[in-house]
Amino acid sequence: MDELMSWFGQASVLVSVLTVCWTMIWQNLQHIHLQQFFSRNFNRRARRLAAAVDPYLSVTFEEYEGGRIKSSDAFDEVKSYLTTATGTRDVRHLRAECGGGSRSDAAAADRDKLVLSMAKDEEVADVFKGATVWWSAAAVPPPQDTVSWRRAARAERRFFRLDFHESHRDLVLNEYLPHVRRRGRDVMAQNRQRRLYTNILREGFDDDGFYRDVWTHVPFDHPKTFDKLAMDPAKKKEIIDDLDMFKKGKEYHSRVGKPWKRGYLLHGPPGTGKSTMVAAMANHLKYDVYDFELTSVKTNTDLRKLLIETKSKSIMVFEDIDCSLDLTGKRKSKEEEDKDDGDGEDPTRRPDKKGTKSNVTLSGLLNFIDGLWSACGEERLIVFTTNHVDKLDAALVRTGRMDKKIEMSYCDFESFKFLARMHLHDGVVEEHQAQCDRVKALLEEVDMAPVDVGEHLTPKAPVEFEDAGPCLARLVTALEEAKENVRLGPQVDGQGVVVEDDGN
Repeated sequence: MDELMSWFGQASVLVSVLTVCWTMIWQNLQHIHLQQFFSRNFNRRARRLAAAVDPYLSVTFEEYEGGRIKSSDAFDEVKSYLTTATGTRDVRHLRAECGGGSRSDAAAADRDKLVLSMAKDEEVADVFKGATVWWSAAAVPPPQDTVSWRRAARAERRFFRLDFHESHRDLVLNEYLPHVRRRGRDVMAQNRQRRLYTNILREGFDDDGFYRDVWTHVPFDHPKTFDKLAMDPAKKKEIIDDLDMFKKGKEYHSRVGKPWKRGYLLHGPPGTGKSTMVAAMANHLKYDVYDFELTSVKTNTDLRKLLIETKSKSIMVFEDIDCSLDLTGKRKSKEEEDKDDGDGEDPTRRPDKKGTKSNVTLSGLLNFIDGLWSACGEERLIVFTTNHVDKLDAALVRTGRMDKKIEMSYCDFESFKFLARMHLHDGVVEEHQAQCDRVKALLEEVDMAPVDVGEHLTPKAPVEFEDAGPCLARLVTALEEAKENVRLGPQVDGQGVVVEDDGN
């Protein structure tokens, strides 16, 4: 019994000593993060074992990179590369999209062409310098939402994944991927279909961080070109030369340290062709058109988001800028702008069509077109149109923001002759000299927009396609009525409709 008690006493002493030692050791081991140490070494050996079992590496190209504030150029280039024969050769399920340009600048065969690409969950092999790689397309669906419109607004997170053997790592990363991007850019240029965009009234991201498009688009098929634009020939040539100089000005803008952009201000009475001028500019340069609806943009931050999501080789259009927002007053202070970008509301800010208020400020718009953010992208035109240039803030239309100002005026005789040849036939002026002389005299006394002159010259019956006399007579009558109304006092518009005096 005594021996047993002695043994228990010795054991208890030993346990106490071990406990004290372990406590001291554990306290010191905590300083070196023992758990992370074992986890790190375990993961290293696990990766080596996995590489021995599966020696393939992968590279993922997500549609939106980083903070996803801007779509990924690499994703678009890979997508375009995979539309080639290499990317569609062995694929059983394909996606078809329209491509090949717009009606105004593409042959019929090109307009009917479809651009084929891999559908989701498809895989295709590619060979580059003896190395075989595999491309696959996938997407992560958005979270489910009980609100139908919000569920529809969310977009899938699409991505492409490239798998290859680790022995080809240097070849793939240093040679193959640059080749894919270069080839993808070439294919994008070849299959490019010009588009007309408008901004959507919603934020770019939802509460779960899923991206939602801020632009929606349709094909840009406007038929107006400079050849069909009624304008003084010398003035038209000046505009075309300016556009050509801008398009070739990448090296110049880089040399002088200016963003590759240019501002155009189109001003003049209604119906003088400001919108058709934009279409002619887009067709001449072969650029996309972004039509900004400022009344649906809530804050200056949202305006910058829209800018970031515009692409190069585009025209950003702000039509009737004097009516879109209250841009005639003084610029706000920093405290007022911060309030507008937050939850505060400006009672003077014009509400949009849905009753919400736009807090975009003049200062925010100025920074948008000429601040640091304006350099996010290149080869872009910024076009403002207005019927009342005198109402705009001088800071908005100064050189550097609006570099070229184009006055779209009422129809003159040179424009009339152009419209007569276009709506009727060549030689019409010479064949109907007396009527055309009368039109010339009346146009010097009466203001009429080119669109109204063109409407009067448009044949109303099949016989008028052969005999232009009735069309010219109709125009002369309209001009004489307008002249008489002016003589009697009340102002009239180009169609002879009396404009009532509002007392202002």
